Amino acid sequence: MQQRSIFGRHYAMAVVAVIFVVLLAAAGLRSTPGVLMVPWEQAFGWSRWAISFAAACGVFLFGLTGPFSAAAMQRFGIRATVIAALVMMSLSSFASLFMTQAWHLIVTWALVSGIGSGCITNVLSATIVNRWFVTNRGLVMGLFAATTSTGTLVFIPALSAIAQAGGWQPVVLCVGLAMVVLIPVVYFLLPEWPGDVGQTPFGGTSLVAPALADAPPGHPTEIRESGNPLKTALDEGARNRDFWLLSTTFFICGFTTNGLVGTHMIALCHDYGMAAVTAGSLLAIMGLFDLVGTTASGALTDRYDPRKLLFAYYGLRGLSLIYLPFADFTFLACRCLRCSMAWTGSPPCRRPWPSPTKALTSGRHPSCLA
Repeated sequence: MQQRSIFGRHYAMAVVAVIFVVLLAAAGLRSTPGVLMVPWEQAFGWSRWAISFAAACGVFLFGLTGPFSAAAMQRFGIRATVIAALVMMSLSSFASLFMTQAWHLIVTWALVSGIGSGCITNVLSATIVNRWFVTNRGLVMGLFAATTSTGTLVFIPALSAIAQAGGWQPVVLCVGLAMVVLIPVVYFLLPEWPGDVGQTPFGGTSLVAPALADAPPGHPTEIRESGNPLKTALDEGARNRDFWLLSTTFFICGFTTNGLVGTHMIALCHDYGMAAVTAGSLLAIMGLFDLVGTTASGALTDRYDPRKLLFAYYGLRGLSLIYLPFADFTFLACRCLRCSMAWTGSPPCRRPWPSPTKALTSGRHPSCLA
């Protein structure tokens, strides 16, 4: 097998770049309903409840698909799973151009798009990190976790400007084309294993998968499983208290970020008389500050006990949530910016804890990473 590299560097850097862009695009797609909530209201006369319901179904399927996508990656491979997800997201985007009823929105942006984007999430990040890295896993996981913030930073202002200038159709068209462009990139540049390109995992010595002796404490290795990984994960997780604690806290995290702010922040700003581009820029600034927080959190996970980091993150989030009912809109917006840099957990602040959570989960139950 001829050894492949990227500009003289380890090929893991190319894999990180490809996955980062794919995660970035998926984050942009998931943020699109929040940008288009008001334009859809104005174009079709649909109630905000109907659009919110479609968005909620999409977020629900986005999360529910995770364990099944992990099983698909084990059974069919990472590249095939990611390409199938990109095809689903592109088709759902293009099909929505022809929708006329609210149920069309549910089928395209909730059902098909939710399942497709659910295959490109933290499960993909954890799988790539476990296969391609022995060292610096927390840093890379933090970088992948930051794609949500970066997607907010890049896509929301741009999509808001497009929607304000040309309506909702150009936004949907741009999102669909972005997914199509990524399909050949993934096909040609994303190998399944380091050994497929004649490389060892970054920081390791084994040609196939990180050797157990290579892995630092608390960072188990990727194992090629022959059984059903979904059944193994469910069996392991259902019997373990730590799994339920982490799942519950992650559910609260997703509900208060993707479920509330990611979907309703721009519409809320519109109700207060703020222009869509201005509201999108506000979210982008939050994403910029959180990009620093999530990446740094990943680096801290390599050095400190993830349990202590999670305790600090959730504690700060809880204090912010207690205060939120007493804050007015202007003060809330300013506080969001400060909180996102300080890694607190107020709803507009993205979560900095995927890296500590993945470290805890993979350290005790590797098959439950989904």
